[in-house]
Amino acid sequence: MTTDPAADVAAGAPAGGVAVGVGLAGSASAAELAALVARVLGEAGVAPGTGWVVATTDRLAADARVAALGRPVRGWPAAALADVRGVTTASDRARQVIGTASVAEAAALLAAGPGAALTVPRRSSAHATAAVAVGPPVVDGHPGRRGMWA
Repeated sequence: MTTDPAADVAAGAPAGGVAVGVGLAGSASAAELAALVARVLGEAGVAPGTGWVVATTDRLAADARVAALGRPVRGWPAAALADVRGVTTASDRARQVIGTASVAEAAALLAAGPGAALTVPRRSSAHATAAVAVGPPVVDGHPGRRGMWA
């Protein structure tokens, strides 16, 4: 798990790029999560081979089912996820169990960085959720900023 965007870039994820937020119940399988992630990436129009990061709660960041996705993983505490603006769905069950009403959307928005927007809101399978957010491009070290001479 990393909370360092520079480390994510070094691991193959684009800065200011695509983030897939995920949440899962204890009964979710790695295959179920992988299928849902593939579905939301397809819905977002993310081309195969495009770099992306996985975003979730700090408690799930080291989970083997999340690691099986083979991407850099970023995790946050529930309190940080609860403060994220721009989420479009909320779960009373998640609020009771985890402490935040949004995991997938909030984590995706945090991982995609300042100025990020949801491109695919929360989608659910039987035991997992996923959402996609995309951040503005990072140019010259600044999100959404083009080079001075560009």
